[in-house]
Amino acid sequence: MLDLSPNAIAVLERRYLNRNEKGEIIESVEGMFTRVAQAIAKIDQVYGAQDKEVALLQEKFFQMMANLDFIPNSPTLMNAGLPLGQLSACFVLPVPDSMEGIFESVKNTALIHKSGGGTGFSFSRLRPKGSVVRSTGGVASGPVSFMKVFNAATEAVKQGGKRRGANMGILRVDHPDILEFIKCKEDKTELTNFNLSVGITEDFMGAVETGERFNLIDPVTKKSVDALDAREVFRLIVDKAWESGEPGIVFLDRINEASPVAHIGEIESTNPCGEQPLLPYESCNLGSINLARMVTRNKKGIDYDKLRETVHLAVHFLDNVIDANNYPLPEIEARTKESRKIGLGVMGFADLLILLGIPYNSEEAVRVAEKIMEFIDRESKKASQDLAKTRGTFPGYKGSSWERKNMPLRNATTTTIAPTGTISMIAGCSSGIEPLFAVAYTKVCMDNDRLSEIHPVFAELAKEGGFYSERLLEQVIRQGSVQGIKEIPNDVRRIFVTTQDITPYWHVRIQAAFQKFTDNGVSKTINFPADAQPKDIEESFTLAYKLGCKGITVYRDGSREGQVLNAGGSEQEKSAKAKHSLASGTISPRKRPEITQGMTEKAIAGCGNLYITVNYDSSGICEVFTNLGKGGGCPSQTEATSRLVSLALRSGISADSVIEQLKGIRCPSTLSKKSKGENVRVLSCPDAIARTLEKVMNIAVNESNGHNLDEIAEEIEKMYIKKERAKRNECPECGGKLEYEGGCVLCRSCGYSKCG
Repeated sequence: MLDLSPNAIAVLERRYLNRNEKGEIIESVEGMFTRVAQAIAKIDQVYGAQDKEVALLQEKFFQMMANLDFIPNSPTLMNAGLPLGQLSACFVLPVPDSMEGIFESVKNTALIHKSGGGTGFSFSRLRPKGSVVRSTGGVASGPVSFMKVFNAATEAVKQGGKRRGANMGILRVDHPDILEFIKCKEDKTELTNFNLSVGITEDFMGAVETGERFNLIDPVTKKSVDALDAREVFRLIVDKAWESGEPGIVFLDRINEASPVAHIGEIESTNPCGEQPLLPYESCNLGSINLARMVTRNKKGIDYDKLRETVHLAVHFLDNVIDANNYPLPEIEARTKESRKIGLGVMGFADLLILLGIPYNSEEAVRVAEKIMEFIDRESKKASQDLAKTRGTFPGYKGSSWERKNMPLRNATTTTIAPTGTISMIAGCSSGIEPLFAVAYTKVCMDNDRLSEIHPVFAELAKEGGFYSERLLEQVIRQGSVQGIKEIPNDVRRIFVTTQDITPYWHVRIQAAFQKFTDNGVSKTINFPADAQPKDIEESFTLAYKLGCKGITVYRDGSREGQVLNAGGSEQEKSAKAKHSLASGTISPRKRPEITQGMTEKAIAGCGNLYITVNYDSSGICEVFTNLGKGGGCPSQTEATSRLVSLALRSGISADSVIEQLKGIRCPSTLSKKSKGENVRVLSCPDAIARTLEKVMNIAVNESNGHNLDEIAEEIEKMYIKKERAKRNECPECGGKLEYEGGCVLCRSCGYSKCG
């Protein structure tokens, strides 16, 4: 019997288990693990294994996953043994400086997202905005404009409803358009499917330290075109990260210096969460060991024998995934098999520390992180060497750093610390190397019931210590932390620290400890309280650089609240901005979008037949048009009303406020007329506009195509609920609390996740 929590089973049923054409689940959880184990184990036949050996390996793979000791990345769980067969989570695609190359990359992005993968790009090769295009005599629009094209392509591909498309966009700090890139998410409606990072160079960091200017280099001519004050640019990156958590920073020179296959090519980008630097067209398969399952029975230490066995089996598993994979592009298959990179990481680190009685924010925790990751990295290399003895080294071995060290490996890299999101929910452990998000919280079930979830070790200690009570549980849920609660003993409070209890200094120290013994990158969100200042972000960026991290992502509490769906910012932000704009007299409408969609409704008004069209784009309702039929009436007044409504909507006034002002206005001539059949009965022309606005309010872009009015009404109700949840920073699907991790959001109630 599998030891899975009800929450884990719910997540698996919702997002992982195989379904038939009707959408009905046709697979058990045990069946899923069997399917995956069988598909990955049979690859050993390619290397000469007999049927009995394959059967034994299949059972080992099954037990490793079913016991929750190791879980591979989501695409492997979803697709192994099925026709799609795309098993990789991470891809990087090149973006060359040509129109043909750019749109070839857009096409390839759509294919990867359709197959369930995420993509990373460097836009650093594209010529800057305003450059002359010699072939046409035209003017280049620059990297940011083309990023919007990739964003739109991602929006159009839903990945079969299982995984949302996600992108990483990187621009080198010495690109001439770097200032536009740093500021491009000031408009929160833009690039919503992208995480952004600035590619930092050693020259730039040196200039920041000395207070010098640094050169901006045209990527086409390779010549300096301008120079900027390094400290001012660094402060701008910091300010924007403080405002919204983006951009992050990636230390490109450091990444390439550590690359074992630098002779093959230059690394320009990472995957969407930043932990996996990859060459253009390269992919990587990830999997994570559950450290909470690696504690000795007496809970006084780490079971290194079990950990060693799990590491070796997991490396074997991940190497087999490379051969079992059905790649979305032949170029990706060729480049991936040239280096055969795998990324074995961990999850449940916070749970491990709790079981050992060690506070996350302590030197002891840093030592544990270094010791355990050094062990995993060393053993993963031994496992890769063992595979190389029978299968051969990776094809790109000759000329690699491993050849110079006389260390024949099967895989160019073996370790990566990924955000574990939903797979940690399946394993029932803390996510990646993150601290606890909460000791206890309210979980929203699929039937909208609310249940209290409490960390099992805390519950056990509370009951053993005699301080457990429902009142205490409610206080912990309400507070989100156990700190300051006098009923809880100091030794318990000491180890049950959550994200909000830990200073950024310790977040960075833990990340650096794992990075020290990790081939690739480390996904870690450095969390800040809402009242943190930009200088706090700056100190963390500088510390991450000094301690040898390959990149860093920050999140200040509340800085992205509601951004997942309420793209215009939270209601509080909108209100604050509107008050400031009105006070200063600078309020102005956003530009009318080039393309909109909407609906037209016919109403019977006193002036005759009134046709009301309400249009919207990805930012919300943006315009209203009215047209009177042959009856005449007062078209100038209705046109004036619709123009002012359109102006108000594009100036940030909520549709609710407009509706409130217009709905219910009465006109004697309208009241004397009777509506016919199914035509809308209205009190006046303004009332008709309000009623149509109300109908289409908050219908999401692309969600109402092909729907009839009943379906649209249903969508309105759904989107209204999503809007209210976005205000409270709650999951749009179930209402659970959202966590921020590696540039993405995650709901632990239902497994919803979104990057960008």
